[in-house]
Amino acid sequence: MLASLLAAFYETVRQGSITAAARRLEVSQPTVTSRIQQLEKQYGVELFYRRGSRLDLTQTGAALMPMIDRMMQTEHDIDFTLRNERELFAGSFRIGATGPYYILPTIAAFRRRYPHVQLGIEIDNSQGVLEALMEFRVDVAVSSNVVDDPNLVCHRIADDKLVLVVAPDHALAGKGQVELGVLETQTLLLREPGSRTRDATEAALARHAIEPAALIEIGGREAICEAIRHGLGCSLMPSGEVPRGASLVAVSIAPEGPVVHEYLYHLRSRANTRIISAFMATLTETLPLTQKLPIHP
Repeated sequence: MLASLLAAFYETVRQGSITAAARRLEVSQPTVTSRIQQLEKQYGVELFYRRGSRLDLTQTGAALMPMIDRMMQTEHDIDFTLRNERELFAGSFRIGATGPYYILPTIAAFRRRYPHVQLGIEIDNSQGVLEALMEFRVDVAVSSNVVDDPNLVCHRIADDKLVLVVAPDHALAGKGQVELGVLETQTLLLREPGSRTRDATEAALARHAIEPAALIEIGGREAICEAIRHGLGCSLMPSGEVPRGASLVAVSIAPEGPVVHEYLYHLRSRANTRIISAFMATLTETLPLTQKLPIHP
């Protein structure tokens, strides 16, 4: 309310008359007069010396002008920022992912389309990225976990088989494919608890009653890859997540390797925001959805 009163006073001074101020503010002349009078009455001050139709600034009015000028500039900056956010000329967009492999084509296309939006990618396990989403630390989350939560909207974006990852000099590196049972003679490197890849690996081993010769738990995909290069063992990974050109060999599992699904989540309450809608439109174009799965209609 105060802003509209100050604007009436400010524009009257700048435009030189109440008539011109009314045109500038797109209101009637009596409205401008009423707002100035209300401002004076509310604070018990005199802003103009009135001599017929002539208005001369008082000392109080003159002292007020530079302060209102700064306020109007701030209002302009706020308006500019909000309009830029609406048109995606500014702002930020944060992606949480277990690995960027499945979503990178969409991120690249989004970057080309909206180059002024600042992008951030947070890497964590499936549980971690979903927690980041619920805590508003990321805008979307890419996870292998299926979550039954009415606050989330879920899209399936990939289906990927687990493969056995070994070093190039490993005895199994030259095999076209192997059975899961070979792990009974191998040291298996496992991800940390909360990893969907670990869950899928343990479920497959239990289903086939397979016990690896040894187990080593290592937190993080990159750390596991480095351990494989140093000959500490082998690991199961989704084929799309095996680093390319990283001195690693992916061997298929016969007859059918365990499959993990990759999902993209966003908060239902934010589904209609401009930036989420723009990212989902880009996703549809770059990674045609295998299946759209709203958890609760």
